[in-house]
Amino acid sequence: MQDRSAGDTAKVSHGRKRRMMGMRRRWIITSVFPVITILMLIAALSSVFLVASYYSNARFALENKVRAGVSYFNTYAMANYSEYYRNAVLYAGNFDEADTIELQFLDRNGRVEISSRGQTVGITPETPEVRRALDTGRMDSFTGRDPLTRENILAVSAPLEYDGGVVGALRLVTSTRELDKQVALLAVAVMGLAAVISGVVLCVNLVFMRRIAAPVAEVTEAAKRISDGSYGIQIPNKYEDEMGQLVDNINQMSLQISRSEKMQTEFISSVSHELRTPLTAINGWGETLLADDGGDIQQLRRGVRIILRESRRLTNMVEELLEFSKIEDGRFTLRVEQMDLQAEVEDAIYTYRELFHQDGIDLEYLNAGEMFEQPITGDPERLKQVLCNVLDNAAKHGGSGKRITVSMEQEGEYYAVRVRDYGPGIPEAELPYVKQKFYKGSSKARGSGIGLAVCDEIIHRHEGTFDIGNAQGGGCVVTIRLPISREEE
Repeated sequence: MQDRSAGDTAKVSHGRKRRMMGMRRRWIITSVFPVITILMLIAALSSVFLVASYYSNARFALENKVRAGVSYFNTYAMANYSEYYRNAVLYAGNFDEADTIELQFLDRNGRVEISSRGQTVGITPETPEVRRALDTGRMDSFTGRDPLTRENILAVSAPLEYDGGVVGALRLVTSTRELDKQVALLAVAVMGLAAVISGVVLCVNLVFMRRIAAPVAEVTEAAKRISDGSYGIQIPNKYEDEMGQLVDNINQMSLQISRSEKMQTEFISSVSHELRTPLTAINGWGETLLADDGGDIQQLRRGVRIILRESRRLTNMVEELLEFSKIEDGRFTLRVEQMDLQAEVEDAIYTYRELFHQDGIDLEYLNAGEMFEQPITGDPERLKQVLCNVLDNAAKHGGSGKRITVSMEQEGEYYAVRVRDYGPGIPEAELPYVKQKFYKGSSKARGSGIGLAVCDEIIHRHEGTFDIGNAQGGGCVVTIRLPISREEE
């Protein structure tokens, strides 16, 4: 037995872990993964933008230097080539950034004539911006690998003009080794920062999911147990947020289902007993009367009276069940019309007075001779059903007082009908529940426990009230209030 219990516990624990893993997986795929993907994409785009910005700024600075040099030579009046050459040598010799940038003067064919470093004199650079600058007469730039040195460089070339024609070019070229390192470090830093943020997001979400998945799995397991029939179980509530509200709702639902299940079980048992009792009496007296060969009239009358009474009780019980089923599935309807409520009250009293008298109960109508002429809008059959049910309950539960009184009066825009018995009354603790379906309380009287629930529904649909309480001096009083029809202007 213990092995089976341990196995069930292990199975439940395994199922809970599997559900938690499934929730984490779905959460990561649907929520965390898109966030991390977007974050990494933003980091990649930012890296590309920063790299492009770095190279653009470096090229822009180099272009400004070239533009300044070209402006100097193109506006300076030189008499001959010797003077030009001498000035170019001086300009290259005095170039301040010769340690990081090489300054070159190229002839019309693109060959280096003068260089701030000297070792490139006589060579012809094979980068395409040189030829474009000489051919188009406009400044151009190049970023990439130098075909001669196989080194990553940034070069800017601009044409030099003399006497209206292009006579050469001024070229600045620098290695991008350090710039590439800076850009690579920057890109790594941005992507690393994005990776760290993604890791933090993932960890936070995993912790969050752990704090969410565990109680959700617990609530799910409890709901499964409830659905399997463990009604009334309670989940320990350790939460003060929305999860706490969910746990409270689950616990309340479990209690309500447990109560409903208990009430329905009691209802089935009660109805079975209630059906069996009159059927037993009917069958018994039927067999007795069939077996009576003496023709005793008194016994015959007594037997028929009992059979009729029990048949009437069965009929009332079946009608209550039918009405209740209509209320439950939405088929309950009213056929309203202008009606005389006082006439229905007096008709019900007339119907039950003689029946109650046979049981030693005196039924009194306190408004004899008083007239209530204003009609109400209602369903006569349904309201008569309510009145008969209330009178029957008064006799059933309060008949020991041997007296029932009925009164009717106008209270503002309502008629109030009161039915009082002089029996033991209803325990105060049971008063809030007497109108609930299937509720029978501590009463030992026979009944299905749904008659008052049907009455309350009927009066409610008439826009009235149906109240049950204990009367001063003992006994129970039922008060039915129904709105009086307004006269048409």
